[in-house]
Amino acid sequence: MTEPQYYLEIESTPNNLITVEEFVNYFSVELGLDQEKINGLLLSVTEATTNAIIHGNKNNKLKLVRISVYVENSTLTIKIKDEGKGFDPKIVPDPTDPENLLKDSGRGLYLMRIYMDGLSYNYTPEGTETILTLKI
Repeated sequence: MTEPQYYLEIESTPNNLITVEEFVNYFSVELGLDQEKINGLLLSVTEATTNAIIHGNKNNKLKLVRISVYVENSTLTIKIKDEGKGFDPKIVPDPTDPENLLKDSGRGLYLMRIYMDGLSYNYTPEGTETILTLKI
């Protein structure tokens, strides 16, 4: 891929999630997305960023989360990169299992799969990249 059309870099603190929401709103409106797509995108990107801050970077303010946005051939690709070691998405408990329904966390991956057309991961020595794709 070429250079991202939109880019945001934040310190790993949950206080920066409002900045991420403003960023997603900005590029979504600029790209002319409808409100339903914007809502799903907001939820998915903030979930991925929350995971990057908490699980990837362990709330270490010295570590960054980088969000790169690409638009190519009617596909929006958002890459959320942390500085963590990564994880195995297959071992994340299913939030729809009865024993998990009342838990406070664990729905992020599930929601990203529902709202996005694609969800994948790229594991590098520098960190983990969550890749979200959406047809626009």
